[in-house]
Amino acid sequence: MATRDLATDPKPGLSVAGVPSNPNYSSALAVVTTLFFMWGFLTCLNDILVPHLKSIFDLSYARVMLIQFAFFSAYFIFSVPWSRIVNVIGYHRTMVIGLLTMAVGSFLFLPAASAASFPLFLTALLVLAAGITGLQVAANPYVTLLGKPETASSRLDLTQAFNSLGTTIAPKIGGLLILTGAPLAVDELQRLAPQALHVYRVQEAASVKVPYAVIGVALVLLAVLIGAFNLPKIETARSRPGEKINDSIWKHPNLVLGALGIFAYVGAEVSIGSFLVNYFGLPEIAGLSAKSAAGYVSFYWGGAMVGRFLGAGLLRRFKPGNLLGLCAILAATLVTASMLLGGHTAMWTILAVGFFNSIMFPTIFSLAVAELGPLTGNGSGILNMAIVGGAILPVMQGVIADHLGIHHAFFLPVMCYVYILFYGLSGSKPNTERYSKS
Repeated sequence: MATRDLATDPKPGLSVAGVPSNPNYSSALAVVTTLFFMWGFLTCLNDILVPHLKSIFDLSYARVMLIQFAFFSAYFIFSVPWSRIVNVIGYHRTMVIGLLTMAVGSFLFLPAASAASFPLFLTALLVLAAGITGLQVAANPYVTLLGKPETASSRLDLTQAFNSLGTTIAPKIGGLLILTGAPLAVDELQRLAPQALHVYRVQEAASVKVPYAVIGVALVLLAVLIGAFNLPKIETARSRPGEKINDSIWKHPNLVLGALGIFAYVGAEVSIGSFLVNYFGLPEIAGLSAKSAAGYVSFYWGGAMVGRFLGAGLLRRFKPGNLLGLCAILAATLVTASMLLGGHTAMWTILAVGFFNSIMFPTIFSLAVAELGPLTGNGSGILNMAIVGGAILPVMQGVIADHLGIHHAFFLPVMCYVYILFYGLSGSKPNTERYSKS
């Protein structure tokens, strides 16, 4: 089959093979969009695992944040290997392998629950996140080519909205299925004999078995569906023979500072989401049970979904950097207000932060890769690795919470939003020196 040259497309060097000039990609886009929903759903289930495993294993906030550390460190560890896999076997097969890897991680929750082993839970999360990383590496660029180049951004924004749909419903469903019992208090756990304590942990951990077994089966079926579906073939980028780029990603401060922006944003978003259930359980905030609090977490992620739909239009009317800075100011203000206040006012102000988080990731990402030219692929890889902020900053906030309490530990996300404000207004300006070829 002849391969169409996409030299004029936003991603030079990529091509779709054997397709008509005006193909209808609706079916393919619908199939791939399910991937965005799935990894959003699974990522947000961590917010339910945090309070659940904390009570079962009597963990400190710092130790229970190893859940997010294990999950988000996968982005740093596996991004480069997955990009190499894409170059060898292509986007379509990488999606299938990523889904099967996720299924393996989901099924590992069964022995982890049977053994009531926190390290095995962390291993399952690492494997699950490794598969999600593969989907991120493959699906994002694939979606940009499923249609006209000028509508690539809107397609990607649409699929990310379904990702937010997954994050919105996951806390509610996870709370109903996983947070089923009333956990024993710390003093009650300490009075149990070792054998009785192990039996209790096995019984409580068993609530994750059915949800993650169903998820594992669904991922295998989805892998079969994706593998059997006749998706348009996309070839990976290749350098032209003899072409040498006299440039370096380190000469583009908007990329380097943007990677720190991604690090700060993901860290802030995950740090807030991870603590919400325990935060709402505080007597001075709302005094909710873990199951009731989990339902309110959906408002945090639902706000991000609504904001993403609205932001798509606003970003076409206002300068992205200025809009990013405004959202950062409002997010920092709301978090600060929640720390200074109490009761339901503190609860709803922290939940409202999700709305202003919505445009941050795609805006930082697009500003960071601006004017990178042929270095865009390498720049994207660095930004993907910077998602490791979701692994590191929640652990740091956990240490702070252990010493100062949850209510005042949120100053760390505030600092992240201050940096994002700087990036939006100043650090995102691209280097005016264009790359040169020799």
